[in-house]
Amino acid sequence: MELERMLRSQGFGSRAECRALVCAGRVSINGRVCTDASLAFEPEGLRFVVDGVEWCYCRFAYLALHKPAGYECSRHPGHHPSVYSLLPWQLVARGVQAVGRLDQDTTGLLLFTDDGPFIHHCTSPRKQVPKVYEVTTRESVDDAQVDALLNGVVLHGEAQSLSAAACSRLDDRRLRLTVTLGKYHLVKRMVAAAGNSVEGLHRVAIGGLLLPASLSPGQWVWLGSGELRCLTDRG
Repeated sequence: MELERMLRSQGFGSRAECRALVCAGRVSINGRVCTDASLAFEPEGLRFVVDGVEWCYCRFAYLALHKPAGYECSRHPGHHPSVYSLLPWQLVARGVQAVGRLDQDTTGLLLFTDDGPFIHHCTSPRKQVPKVYEVTTRESVDDAQVDALLNGVVLHGEAQSLSAAACSRLDDRRLRLTVTLGKYHLVKRMVAAAGNSVEGLHRVAIGGLLLPASLSPGQWVWLGSGELRCLTDRG
């Protein structure tokens, strides 16, 4: 693949912009500055440096972000900053999308990719990929509320009851709740239907993928093949 075409596929701009990057001596491969944009490389696994930052060619990008509170999962947010502002502009330019959404006040694991089938796998109701949340409630949680969440609650506007895939108390006012659907405000509505309300919501896992303990709010990491198997081998 020609260098300028490879750079374009990775989000570094139009072919003309990528060509200009190369001609200006801002791109290095294997420790050597490349000034010929037409040079061909085998892209798979290729590591390259642009303006001092190292990148690795990826046909598709797979990312995990620790979403902080106060960010909207939209490219055009209305009242809060966009989660896309937490990512390098090159990844946004290549078209990564949030895999599902978290409310602006919800924190935790949020995935991004430009792989359409992967997004479908993670979000399709038929796949039933579990999403695990730690829920802080306003009132104390009793056995009846846990039983209601496990056995099914009826939400406003829904014809049938919805039940959690798993639910357990962490302490007096905290739950670990697992759902497999992606309905609007689902966890908050379910807890409300069970007779309580949500004061804090944090997603700790999707499928078999846990939010890395080392990842601080606002930080992101690339997902490797092992992490992807945690997501695609389930559901």
